[in-house]
Amino acid sequence: MKRPIAALAMLALITTGAAAQEGCDKGAKFRPWLAAFKKEAVAEGIPANVVESALRGVEYNPKIVGLDRAQGVFSQSFLQFVKRMVADYRLTQGKAKIAKFRDRFERIEAEYGVPAAVLTGFWGLETDFGAVMGDLESIPSVATLAYDCRRPEMFRDELKDLLRIIARGDLKLEQMRGPWAGELGQFQFLPTFYLSKGVDYDDDGRVDLINSTPDALASAANLMSSFGWRAGEPWLEEVTVPAKLDWQQADIAIQHPVSYWLEAGVRPAHGELKGRNLNASLHLPMGRNGPAFLAYPNFQAYLQWNQSLVYATTAGYYATRLAGAPPVGPGRGTVEPLAYKDILDLQKRLVARGHDVGKVDGKLGAATRAAVKAVQLELGLPADSYPDQDFLSRLRAQ
Repeated sequence: MKRPIAALAMLALITTGAAAQEGCDKGAKFRPWLAAFKKEAVAEGIPANVVESALRGVEYNPKIVGLDRAQGVFSQSFLQFVKRMVADYRLTQGKAKIAKFRDRFERIEAEYGVPAAVLTGFWGLETDFGAVMGDLESIPSVATLAYDCRRPEMFRDELKDLLRIIARGDLKLEQMRGPWAGELGQFQFLPTFYLSKGVDYDDDGRVDLINSTPDALASAANLMSSFGWRAGEPWLEEVTVPAKLDWQQADIAIQHPVSYWLEAGVRPAHGELKGRNLNASLHLPMGRNGPAFLAYPNFQAYLQWNQSLVYATTAGYYATRLAGAPPVGPGRGTVEPLAYKDILDLQKRLVARGHDVGKVDGKLGAATRAAVKAVQLELGLPADSYPDQDFLSRLRAQ
């Protein structure tokens, strides 16, 4: 994330503070805020003509704020999300894309270490291989979010980088269209990543992640490489787990040698483990009774691409399917996942018990799962970090 030069540090602080106070006022002070932002952008070296032409007539859009607040899709369980996102057509089309661009994928993997299946998984999930990239005007969307009180610092930097992309000559203003949060191109790069990790792979003198498939694929590989991707290593492998285990060790933040998991009774679900000589986390996206995976160091790159655990797990699983793995099994038993409203209730009850869940947002993020694990230990329950209906019922009864 870019930082203002020292002479502008106080201006940035004032602008951030104002946005934090005013941004939830439904746009009442948006115009003076935008005028101040223009001066800040020019002072940071963005050409004045680009700033003025791109921001001329931009208005606050309350619909964008509503979309930002309503991301309920990430409240779905892993199996629910997989059923929706890893559909047969995405598997068929993904394999066809890998075959069509095989030479290009091989060249990219040789340079960046990221295999075709991993890139194609993101490509399919993000935009259906470039078919659905969004059609909202990026500048007004990001300007609204930069003013809004929820994440003004982040989106103010993203707005500046949208302007820098125009100034660099990569895209014209009218080409900047996408989803509500300002992502661009076939892999839905935030502007900051577009600017810093975009690659001109077709050698036409500009980075075009919308229309150039070579640029888009190489840029996605470059981004994953920057997240620490390790060439030649697996990312997820499905396993089975025994009925009894030290469940609190099953945590995406805890790694052990694969030999540790094998001694504990974890077994490959299909064939031999590719990561036998690596460290891995035992990843239980739906608890000890649901699907189970060994998550290797490369899975951390997925979590940097998208911090939603359900998205990252789905993207990693989709890539394994494209690489030849069979469909995931349901696990050892029945799991009753919580609905969005139940997760909100759970988070409020965890907070009332003194636990930090991050934001009370109806999503089972890392902080919420850590709080669940702590309460499971308090109650003497298997500490698998996953809250099902039985766990929530116990909290409600107390």
